[in-house]
Amino acid sequence: MSGAPVRAGAGSLESTLRARRDQGAKLLIPYVMAGMTGDWVPTLQAVAAAGADAIEVGLPFSDPMIDGPVIQAAGLAALGRGTTVAGVLDELARADAGVPLVVMTYYNLVFRAGHRRFAADLVAAGVSGALIPDLSLEELDPWAQAADAAGVETVLMVAPPTPPERMRALAARARGFLYAVARMGVTGERAELGAEVKGTVERARRATDLPICAGIGISTPDQARQACETADGVAVGSALVRRLLDGAGPEGAGRFVAELRAALGP
Repeated sequence: MSGAPVRAGAGSLESTLRARRDQGAKLLIPYVMAGMTGDWVPTLQAVAAAGADAIEVGLPFSDPMIDGPVIQAAGLAALGRGTTVAGVLDELARADAGVPLVVMTYYNLVFRAGHRRFAADLVAAGVSGALIPDLSLEELDPWAQAADAAGVETVLMVAPPTPPERMRALAARARGFLYAVARMGVTGERAELGAEVKGTVERARRATDLPICAGIGISTPDQARQACETADGVAVGSALVRRLLDGAGPEGAGRFVAELRAALGP
C-alpha cells in the first residue's frame, strides 16, 4: 500500500472527476463487491488511500447480466455471507472512504425498493452515483428523474457498436462520467486490451465533455496506461476482485491499486 493520504471529495462525482482531469490527472476507479469478505469496508478505504479517484461498489445480485465469472463468484460469496442492500448502505454510511462512491447494481433491486426511496437511501449512505447496466435509455427516465432530484449521478455506458445518434443521446443523459466499454462481452480479465476502446472513446469524445472512463477487460497497469492514451481514466474490476477472492485483503488490494496509480501518474 502506498500510504498516500485519502483524497478529499466524497461528494459530487462529476465535479471531483472533472477537477482531477482538468489538473491533467488520469482517473482511476476500482471496483469492489460489497460484502464479499468481512473486511470489504477496510478494502474500500485501502484502495482510496492507494490512489483511487472514485470507487465502484457492486451490490451482489443473483442474476447478473454483464458480470463475468470472477465478479459472479464475488457476488455469490457476498450473498452467502447474508449481504443485503440495506446492510451495505448502512456500512457505507459509516465507511468514510474519502472519495466518491458509485453503486453498480441491477434494476431489479432499484425497482423493488422504489426509485425515490432507493435514490434517497443512496444519498443517506454517502453514495454519489449509480450505474445500472441493464436499464436501457428508453426506460431510464423514471429512475433518472428521481436520481437527479435526490442528487445521485447516473453513469451510462457506451460500447463499440453504439451508433453516433445513440452515443449522443446517452452522453446527453449521463451524469458523473461516461463509461466506455473497452470490448464487447462480460466483465473479466483479458491478456490484451484490444483496439476497440480507442475508437469508442474517440467517438464518445465528439459527443460529450464529460470525463470518459474505459472499463471491462482492463486488467494490468500497462493496459490501464494504454487505455488512458485516449480515455480520461479507467475502471478496473475483475483483476482487483480476483485478488480479493484469493485472499489479498485490504493491504494486497491497496498494493495493486497503487501499481495502477503509478502507471497512470499522480
